[in-house]
Amino acid sequence: MGLFDFLNKGEEKPVQPAEKPAAGATDFFGNAAQPATTTAAQGTSYTIVSGDSLSKIAKNHYGDASKWHQIYDANKAIIGANPDHIEVGQVLTLPQL
Repeated sequence: MGLFDFLNKGEEKPVQPAEKPAAGATDFFGNAAQPATTTAAQGTSYTIVSGDSLSKIAKNHYGDASKWHQIYDANKAIIGANPDHIEVGQVLTLPQL
């Protein structure tokens, strides 16, 4: 389509905006939107005591020490980049698995 084609089209009506869905919010694909959940609603809190490690907490809470990754992933903002460096008094969220 060239410049002259655009100029020679004549009068056209503007495109009307799409109608909004009548009930409830939807995502991009038209699926019903899920309410956002907070980490507090997803698990319990735990305060670190002397001698704790993420694997010990996972063993006591989940019965499996290898699930320490889930605790770390849920608390990266609190723990930081090194999962071995947790401090006494930090309050962690233990996610439900």
